[in-house]
Amino acid sequence: MISFVWSPHEPLPAGTGGSENYTIGQVRELNRRGVPAQVVTVGLGTDDGRAEFVDIPFVALARVADIGLLADPVVFVSEAPAVLTREPAYQILHVPPPLRSRERAAVAAATRDRTLIATSHFAARLWASFLDVDVPTIQVVHPFAEPDFAAAARPPRAPGTTRVLYAGRLTPEKGVYTLLAALHSDLVAGDPSISYTVTLAGADRPQGRIIHALLAAHPGVRVVPARRTPAAMAALMAEHDVVVMPSNSQYWHETFGIVSIEAQHTGCRVVASDDGGLPETGCGGLILVAPDNAEALAAGIRQAVRAGPLPAALRREAGECFTVAQSVDALLAVLTGPRPLPPAIVVRQLEEMMQLPAAPEPLVLD
Repeated sequence: MISFVWSPHEPLPAGTGGSENYTIGQVRELNRRGVPAQVVTVGLGTDDGRAEFVDIPFVALARVADIGLLADPVVFVSEAPAVLTREPAYQILHVPPPLRSRERAAVAAATRDRTLIATSHFAARLWASFLDVDVPTIQVVHPFAEPDFAAAARPPRAPGTTRVLYAGRLTPEKGVYTLLAALHSDLVAGDPSISYTVTLAGADRPQGRIIHALLAAHPGVRVVPARRTPAAMAALMAEHDVVVMPSNSQYWHETFGIVSIEAQHTGCRVVASDDGGLPETGCGGLILVAPDNAEALAAGIRQAVRAGPLPAALRREAGECFTVAQSVDALLAVLTGPRPLPPAIVVRQLEEMMQLPAAPEPLVLD
């Protein structure tokens, strides 16, 4: 049984982010293959999000310490709680290392004895630098787009119109303020042929409520409910031509960007920040622009408008990139292959080497 441990004391919500989609999709595909897998939550009982995932096995633990009773392998998929497990556990690094020193020390300590899995080569380099380890000690298992996205039917498009969608969470690090600023650029402002839609993913949180109010007041933005399933999100994306991902790079680096590949599988062009793992999400419809730059984002939208709809052949090719089958194959290779040395063992071995007695002076024979 492969246990995917979600952040303690937090429910696993549907339709709010890539780490949630990654976790649920991995568990679903593993069970489809006959490989037992489950989601493990802590401290919430059955009110842990399982009601939104009726086909996914959930196990609720009362305490963080109970994670140590789970059989191997244990895969931490969000936070890195400091807890001993029966065997060395795995840690999927969905987010960048923390900024604040008090958090950095705790995260470094909690991940030191775990086999690390990053969601992009960028994230592997970032975490290797943070933990002061070699990049090859961190495995890479890319996220994926569920099959619903490549299979979604695209409704007819009115000639001469472009429909733009922002489907990220309503948080500053996802670049929503950059999008709002871009709407005032003369490159796109006042163009009736371009329409904008924003989903309410994350609007239930304090930051999201503030951003929701700003979006609702904008006459050029249509606000729609968040989508909770891959099929529903795929249907929404199929109604649009361009998806924007203006991720913030000042204090946040998108480690991959699952929305980008979902959008390209659905036949959308993607205008994304040239930062973090987003450049790794290219499936044939990716346009990269300077991050934190409203003018660059507006120019990228205009470029996507000129490029027109993604050709059907290019969409079919995109649908063969970053599939759930490819992702689970990579994950199983990590779980069944030889484990790279965790950072704690590397450091311990280096310390032991430093304590060895100096080699004797070589004997020189006449």
